Amino acid sequence: MSTDVVFGIHAIQAILQRSPQDILEVFVAKDRDDKRMNPLVQQLRQQGIAVQFCHKKTLDQMAEGQHQGIIAKVRLAAPGSDADLMALVEQQSSPLLLVLDGVTDPHNLGAILRSADAAGVHAVVVPKDRAAKLTPVVRKVACGAAETVPFIAVTNLARALRQLQEAGVWVIGTAGETDQTLYQTELTGPLAIVLGAEGDGLRRLTRETCDALVKIPMQGSVSSLNVSVAAGICLFEAMRQRLAV
Repeated sequence: MSTDVVFGIHAIQAILQRSPQDILEVFVAKDRDDKRMNPLVQQLRQQGIAVQFCHKKTLDQMAEGQHQGIIAKVRLAAPGSDADLMALVEQQSSPLLLVLDGVTDPHNLGAILRSADAAGVHAVVVPKDRAAKLTPVVRKVACGAAETVPFIAVTNLARALRQLQEAGVWVIGTAGETDQTLYQTELTGPLAIVLGAEGDGLRRLTRETCDALVKIPMQGSVSSLNVSVAAGICLFEAMRQRLAV
């Protein structure tokens, strides 16, 4: 269990609701005295969490992003492992997984986690190397979703995909050059949707491991979408189909 800083009202509220014992200390800007901050400070104190008021400049030095006048020092659990992924699949009758093949931008990862939470994703899976981690920026952008969606970092992504296939999970990758569209594809049942990195898309081995490749049909002049936008489109199409079953 490591410690880190988490900033932003939504991110800290999420930790307070799910695991208040992991919040070690909270720092609040002296000039934040409003209806959004005051109830949060009161809830923190009710849990026996120390709250210190300090100058905004002090918070600016502690955080690398827009902290909204509040920063918490927290205990952070390590990401889930390969074993955790397979245990989760066994527990779910029809798991929905989102696999990210090398997404490195923390803002994209945060936005993806937010969409994953809204779409009922059971876990977001990433490779341990060459991929964004759950940094304070990711947690801030995710607005609490980083605390609700299981985040699993696997040692070897292609091997993890093969293990999912052996467990009965259908693995669908996204690629612009295929003929099959997302809307022509059945997305019910045990499913893993795989999205590639910003700009580069799926790596060759990942692409070859997928059971099928699909594309989001494009009507305009742009050739591709931001990965967080593509994730939202794929997940909500999957949710639409799954709710209709």
